Amino acid sequence: MSTVTSAPGRSCPLHYRYAPAELARAEPLRCDTLYVVGGLYGNEPALVAVLALFEAEPGPAGREKRLVFNGDFNWFDIDPAAYERINRQVLDFDAVRGNVETELARLDTQADAGCGCAYPDWVGDGVVERSNRILQRLRRTAREHPALTARLAQLPMWLRAEVAGLRVAIVHGDAESLAGWGFAVEHLRDPAHQATVRGWFDAAEVDAFACSHTCLPVFQQVPLAGRVQTPLVLNNGACGMPNFRADTAGLFTRMATRPFAGAGARHGLRSGGVHIDAIAVDSASAAWREQFLRQWPAGTDAHTSYWKRIESGPDHEPAAALALSAG
Repeated sequence: MSTVTSAPGRSCPLHYRYAPAELARAEPLRCDTLYVVGGLYGNEPALVAVLALFEAEPGPAGREKRLVFNGDFNWFDIDPAAYERINRQVLDFDAVRGNVETELARLDTQADAGCGCAYPDWVGDGVVERSNRILQRLRRTAREHPALTARLAQLPMWLRAEVAGLRVAIVHGDAESLAGWGFAVEHLRDPAHQATVRGWFDAAEVDAFACSHTCLPVFQQVPLAGRVQTPLVLNNGACGMPNFRADTAGLFTRMATRPFAGAGARHGLRSGGVHIDAIAVDSASAAWREQFLRQWPAGTDAHTSYWKRIESGPDHEPAAALALSAG
């Protein structure tokens, strides 16, 4: 779901949009273990932690196991060297572009979608304005790496995967837009919107949507008549920022035929023979805080918008992420 306003940072450009039925026609990435990492936001220590966990998974990458970055892996990385390292590592794997990557690579300088976030009405104007300026600052860094940034424009807006029969649509926003908020917890509380979401599962012919964009996690079942496996919304929130109050864990989504062998599983469920978990990495490590403050000291836009969250987490509780949708 997107707002109808055309203001920069709140608008949803037409080229961000697609039909859920398009996802049904795609050839899936098949694997036994799938990592979906959304909202890295330029947090390099969190990226190192994810890659170490992925490397420890059994099987060769690209066959038994796949790692997909589903957008907004850039945001705080205005340091040119950090920007280059992060994007080179991400682009070694499967990836979809988020609104950040789409706007960084945009050649049409006349159209102004701001940060491309399509923020809904409950997000304050100050947050929107600061996000637009963060994107403008990051774009200056991206222009120092034109060949690398051009590769971002070639990334798809979505992918389809299959893990032991579990059909997964990997999107950044929702089933209709790269910057859609249809899988935000605020919208999923609305019974009328739940009917729309059920229609998305049918049109896309999937059992799960793995997403991020809204920056707050949701692991919810969406009861749907006639389905053997209850459809799932798997929104990891953010890998590069804390997701719950007083908790520094960044989260990504793991789907696999084997249980997770580490200690970082925060919440999860089973669907058929597939284990589905939100896996934690430290998104507020001392190394990251130092890197963040070097790039965004006190008084800058990113510091104003995000430092409190980095220190103490957002106003979000696990119970809100795990609530079941109404039947």
